[in-house]
Amino acid sequence: MTHDGTGLLTIGALARATGLSVRTIRYWSDEGALPPVARSAGGYRLYDAGSVARLELVRTLRELGLGLDDVRRVLTGETTVAQVAAAHVAALDARIRSLKVTRAVLSTVARRGSTAEETTLMNRLARLSAAERARILDDFMAEIFRGLDTADPDIRQRLRFAAADLPDDPTPEQVDAWVELVELIQDPEFRTVMRRMIEFNAADRGPDVPGGSSLWFMSRLIRSAGEALRDGVEPGTPRAAAVLRDLIGDADPAAVLKRLAAVADPRLNRYRELSAVVNGWDRPSAHTERFGWVVAALEARAAG
Repeated sequence: MTHDGTGLLTIGALARATGLSVRTIRYWSDEGALPPVARSAGGYRLYDAGSVARLELVRTLRELGLGLDDVRRVLTGETTVAQVAAAHVAALDARIRSLKVTRAVLSTVARRGSTAEETTLMNRLARLSAAERARILDDFMAEIFRGLDTADPDIRQRLRFAAADLPDDPTPEQVDAWVELVELIQDPEFRTVMRRMIEFNAADRGPDVPGGSSLWFMSRLIRSAGEALRDGVEPGTPRAAAVLRDLIGDADPAAVLKRLAAVADPRLNRYRELSAVVNGWDRPSAHTERFGWVVAALEARAAG
């Protein structure tokens, strides 16, 4: 309905033309997003055909989640719809990531039956910034490698890479694994186990030993033990002794046992498992049966 034949629309007519409520239009008008083009003799707001188009744009932008400040900036030409949309996409992405973390934490809390204190800790760990997460990992690496400059550099690289970081859009399983991983690497006893393993490695290496030798030896040990198990070689037999000689030469079996115990510690395997979950890798094998065969063979040789 027009006002007194002027061709201008009252707020009621504008509401009927657009399907919006008078209350909404009045609010947007009061906020400066839809100023009236004139006032009637009685002081009522009047709008023209351009106001209808402007109102449709305001409605569209509001439905897309833009605040009235951004809407006003678009309407006054301070920015473009494309620029505001790009900024809004970035904000939505951040919000989506936050919601995914929230969902993951709540799923983990429900699955674990966590207490209020555990929930608070879990949420804090999950929401640490990338820099804060990196500091936790850097502190762990610094402590276990401090002063051990002769340790195999490939081990340092492998451990740091395995620890990784929580993804921006983690699954509940990744949040659960990340929280446990942080708890593990901050555990003094676990750090002692890791430090002992690296001390053994550093003591074995001379200046000319190439990087990666330690990892190569462990791969060879696992492969040889697997072949012995496959062929039915019993620990303590001459065939087992031959396998050990090929692996460790004349090294003291008791000393090798100590070093192998450090490498085979269950907490180290748990570290590898958690790292795999956080990284989205396949769960690694613990090679429990193969390590068990080597330990039994070494014990038999040490006793003999």
